[in-house]
Amino acid sequence: MAQVAARQLLSLLSKALGRLYVLVGEEPLQQLESADAIRAAARTAGFTERTVFTVTGARFDWSEVLAATSAQSLFADRQIIEIRIPSAKPGREGGVALQQLAQQTDANGDTLVLVSLGDRMDRSAKNTAWFKALEQHGTVVACDPVDRAALPQWITQRLAAKGLQLQPAEEGKRALSFFADHVEGNLLAAHQEIEKLSLLYPATGQASRILSFEEVESAVMDVARYDLFQLTQVILSGQAERSMRMLDGLLHEGQPAVRIHWVLSDEIATLWRVRQSLEQGQPMPLALRENRVWGVRERLYERSVGRMTMQACQQLLVSAHICDGLVKGLPYPGWPSNVMEALRRLVLEMLDALSAREKTGGGMTGKLALHG
Repeated sequence: MAQVAARQLLSLLSKALGRLYVLVGEEPLQQLESADAIRAAARTAGFTERTVFTVTGARFDWSEVLAATSAQSLFADRQIIEIRIPSAKPGREGGVALQQLAQQTDANGDTLVLVSLGDRMDRSAKNTAWFKALEQHGTVVACDPVDRAALPQWITQRLAAKGLQLQPAEEGKRALSFFADHVEGNLLAAHQEIEKLSLLYPATGQASRILSFEEVESAVMDVARYDLFQLTQVILSGQAERSMRMLDGLLHEGQPAVRIHWVLSDEIATLWRVRQSLEQGQPMPLALRENRVWGVRERLYERSVGRMTMQACQQLLVSAHICDGLVKGLPYPGWPSNVMEALRRLVLEMLDALSAREKTGGGMTGKLALHG
């Protein structure tokens, strides 16, 4: 029927209440708030009984779900049936049951079904018969993470809902940037930090409470979480300070150095292949397609890879090889023996190579020195 972003759900519910909703995505706050909004709308419409099923493993009995969705409630005219699938993988029997359930919802106006798929779904999962059936008969709500670029607006809106506002001009921008940096990738914690601020500095009367940078700095904890595969996107976009912050965050979160190096070296190899294709006269779109560079990465490559030289690409390959030995405990002359510092150097070299051909001074590595 429809596919909407979580932020659009309230507007949709105010117009009409469907009988099947499917929550998709790994962002827990978006999932929680979307489910709460659907329940609230359903209760207002007279759906007063609620049954919850959590699918955990291959031996889950789907016949109970089908019986519950087709049975008339004993205690209320209308019922909510929630089916939670944390792995987003219902299995063969579950897939058949979900298809049957989706088809039943059109004819059963007294039952509202809420399916929560709690993990990231790839393209193959979304092409399955059971998901297409849910999509055809219900409303799919995308509960995706809020990226760094959109996070300041999200924070501002949430603060405003609590009667809070940041200072105007540069001081407010500084506080907002600080806030976003410390909660990136962790919306649930960001929500908790906003709740904390509303308790510490409550709004009084009609006017908003203006928060200073010092108040935000003293209250907001560093609860950011980072996605390893977003690190290379940040590097490709040339954001040096954020790249370093993400790398340090990933290491402190316990992400294995070997895995981080694998992601970086894989990106370096792709950069080299694309640059080589361009040197041979191949058009950029074809070079990117042949190297499986799509979506956000495609746009980043179009802006950056044209500025790289083959010499810079080859040097990156050498550095990636050296760093591979370092993360495995093999020292190399001129490189830091500390694995964290070696990875930082590799990231800085990537940033340097992706910057403009004509450099002055020491390039990017001259601006952000290694620690120690």
